[in-house]
Amino acid sequence: MSLSTYINQKVLVITVDGRTLVGTLISCDQVTNIVLSDTIERIIRPADDDEPSMEQEHGLFLVRGDNITVCGPVDEELDKSIDWTKVRGEPIGTTRHDT
Repeated sequence: MSLSTYINQKVLVITVDGRTLVGTLISCDQVTNIVLSDTIERIIRPADDDEPSMEQEHGLFLVRGDNITVCGPVDEELDKSIDWTKVRGEPIGTTRHDT
């Protein structure tokens, strides 16, 4: 399935290094390089961390295709109902396996 079906939709991207990005997909190409607008990075803290989880605004954001692990549509109604500063969890970690 091509990511072009998600153009102008809100998507969530998990990168190879475990970052979580949410934004509107405005462009993609044949090697899965993508451009997101209104991008937010969600930084989820572990339960034992005193700092709250946070969302960092990045605006227009380019992600190279070889850095994308997962990309899919966001249920915007559900997404808006969640207070992301209160969400806790362990880091995803990297999916890169250098040989």
